[in-house]
Amino acid sequence: MSFSSEIKKELCSAEVFDRELLKAELYGMLLFGKTFSESRIVFKTENTYSCKRITFLLQNLYMPIIEKQTALRTKSNDSHLYKVVVVDSDDCKRIFEDFGHSHKQVTLRVNRANVSSEELSSAFIRGVFLSCGSVSDPLKGYHAEFCVPHKNLSLDLCKILSEITECDFTPKTVVRNGSYVVYFKGSEQICDLLTYIGAPVKAMEIMGTKAVKLVRNNVNRRINGELANIGKVATAAAKQLEAIEKIKKKKGLDSLPDDLREIAYLRLENPEMSLRDLGQNLNPPISRSGANHRIQRLLEYADD
Repeated sequence: MSFSSEIKKELCSAEVFDRELLKAELYGMLLFGKTFSESRIVFKTENTYSCKRITFLLQNLYMPIIEKQTALRTKSNDSHLYKVVVVDSDDCKRIFEDFGHSHKQVTLRVNRANVSSEELSSAFIRGVFLSCGSVSDPLKGYHAEFCVPHKNLSLDLCKILSEITECDFTPKTVVRNGSYVVYFKGSEQICDLLTYIGAPVKAMEIMGTKAVKLVRNNVNRRINGELANIGKVATAAAKQLEAIEKIKKKKGLDSLPDDLREIAYLRLENPEMSLRDLGQNLNPPISRSGANHRIQRLLEYADD
């Protein structure tokens, strides 16, 4: 099951008893569905929970004659396309007009009388999400969108989302394959959206996934940093060992001053040691900068 399907399952499992809220939710599903007019109402979805939800809402609010159809989405996979059709044209007209629409309208717009409060707005957007919304898997990225069939509806949806006082939504729009996509980027806005429409469990899951990813990134960054430091130490040590072997072969380590001879022997015995550890193992111990100074003198001696 996809992450979007899990969200819709949570939304559809919520118990709502207020008739006006149920009506606002149904309005969002119908208005942003496949076809919504006084003569024909068709709702299409790939999500079985959305299909069951709109059937429940229609039967409990309007009791129309409906027909449900199921077909394979493609032959290459097992996904299904569910279609809910209001069969009788009189039922279509009754529902269409009850939401404040008429045949005189040139284009579909959101009737704001149906979303006149924060509670109604939340139920309405829940219905819109069940109709045409989706959220990407948080393991892959943070993206939520509504794929809207008409331009004016996309503009109305953006306006309603932007007016929600308890959330700081900044929706953006783009045209994709003839549809108008209203989308969000960023985990905070997506979590706020899911909480607002009634899916707090999935919102918490996104926040938990984000926290795990943050910890993992910090650990990886630290490991990469330590590996890089180890690589630098190994490269430097190899150069120092080469210089010491050169001195040993040409003149012998006994030709070195006492302080350089001591650190040269210590390096030969401990090729993996850092400069700080080299300094601490000298007698008497010296600082990292002191050990580095001796090593640089040793390298210069080898070059000369």
